[in-house]
Amino acid sequence: MEQLTQTITDLLNGNAIFTVNTLNIYWDGMVNTVQLVFVSLLIGLLLAVPLSILRGSRFAIIKWPIWCYTYVFRATPLLIQLYLAYYGFAFVPGVRDTWIWFFVQDPLYPALFAFTLNTAAYTTEIFHGAIRSTPRGEVEAARAYGMSRALTIRRIVLPSAFRRALPAYGNEVIFMLHASAIASVVTIMDLTGAAYYVYARFYAPFTAFIFVALLYMVLSFGIQGIFRGLERRLLAHLRPAG
Repeated sequence: MEQLTQTITDLLNGNAIFTVNTLNIYWDGMVNTVQLVFVSLLIGLLLAVPLSILRGSRFAIIKWPIWCYTYVFRATPLLIQLYLAYYGFAFVPGVRDTWIWFFVQDPLYPALFAFTLNTAAYTTEIFHGAIRSTPRGEVEAARAYGMSRALTIRRIVLPSAFRRALPAYGNEVIFMLHASAIASVVTIMDLTGAAYYVYARFYAPFTAFIFVALLYMVLSFGIQGIFRGLERRLLAHLRPAG
């Protein structure tokens, strides 16, 4: 083990680009990317579940504002949303005199804000479509057992909709991972930001960005593996027997 470690160290020391320092920069960028994507997806999911239920409300005053929100965030580029969150808040009158200014100064929070609202909009529509496709027989069976509307949603509709929405939501997670590459434009040192640093330091664009592309591929492969495992477990009843 010590000999292997020494061999890797010797190789890194003899390489002009992939030194211990640059690998640490890539590692920090990957950690920042994973944290940003994970937190935005988690908060977005928590927002999307109730919004997807309210999206199917019979009352226009409830469902139309949610429809407008999802339409705006799905119809505009995430980069523009990030610019508005990072640069726009600074020009809101009076914001510099409030506690909000503390968060606006740090690029992480505007990026998290934009990414969360974006993924929440897409996830809301994904779950709303899955809820609408719930077989009517399942709902009628729940009513026959005397379940209330709230209990039917919690025990029947949402678990069934989540299973159907799983493949589409897996795609949304991978999309957010790839979309997070724009975080570097607001000075966040994510994976793409690390590649820019290495490119500027060594003038090696192909090496810097191809290596980052490989790291994104590894992360995407891991996400795909997780969702394939969930699909095999939760959608096993849909596979043909034998």
